Amino acid sequence: MRDSPHDLPDASAAQRDAWAPDIEPQRYRAIWISDTHLGTPTCQAPALLDFLRRTESEYLYLVGDIIDGWQLKRRWYWHQTHNDVVQKILRKARRGTEVVYIPGNHDDAARHYVDLAFGGITIRHEAVHKTARGLRLLVTHGDSFDAVVRCARWLAHVGDTLYGITLRLNRHFNAVRAHFGLPYWSLSQFLKHKVKNAVSYITAFEEAIAREARERGLDGVVCGHIHKAEIRNIGDIVYCNDGDWVESLTALVETTAGDLEILHWHDRAAAPSPVELDESNEESFNAHPDRDRRVVAAG
Repeated sequence: MRDSPHDLPDASAAQRDAWAPDIEPQRYRAIWISDTHLGTPTCQAPALLDFLRRTESEYLYLVGDIIDGWQLKRRWYWHQTHNDVVQKILRKARRGTEVVYIPGNHDDAARHYVDLAFGGITIRHEAVHKTARGLRLLVTHGDSFDAVVRCARWLAHVGDTLYGITLRLNRHFNAVRAHFGLPYWSLSQFLKHKVKNAVSYITAFEEAIAREARERGLDGVVCGHIHKAEIRNIGDIVYCNDGDWVESLTALVETTAGDLEILHWHDRAAAPSPVELDESNEESFNAHPDRDRRVVAAG
């Protein structure tokens, strides 16, 4: 009996993919992901890799903050699983998926290369996606509609540092909760929903970006940036936010019928921290996800 790639610490992501023919990917017309923050210890790269392996699409939109340049400038961190995610996306592009990378504020250095293609991945400042039902959606990260990022960059860096501290505290807190069989709980999301100013900020952001889509004569918008996955109508505009891969593990997808859904990608067992993850332990990558879908008929 030959060894599986689970037992080979130096096995490449391609070798592991080839060894797992039992994985039948779910097919979508389009997938949007953002705020993966590769290059940070809080990035849930194993869960993201699992998602990428179990899904296929005609279009894959990377909607900003894919690589966290801010964090990498402060302190270098790059786990092997982060390499695997990048390689998986490049492999999708080579196999025919149209991959569009729209940089955000954390990976804004990529904006110097707008309209260029690298490894089959095209970099755009923004995009307009037309669904199978004819909806035209503005696709943008969203930081240009954030007054803090636009007018007080230093404050945005302070907020980013505080958010990182909150995530680290939250990780230890949830380790204790997991010990007692309790589900994951997000301190940062709790604070966002309870602090009045934070709620007002999110509402202003959503309304501003919906207004931009309306002024351009479009039907909706897809964005990231605020780490809050949602599909809802703001007046006559379909507002979609694909969330993040730091805490919520969410993606926005368009089905082959043209419906828009949010997928919540939670492993049945709690995924290990990227800091503690051993690359040879592939079982955590292949845990079956639970999918919590919210469907919006886009027509």
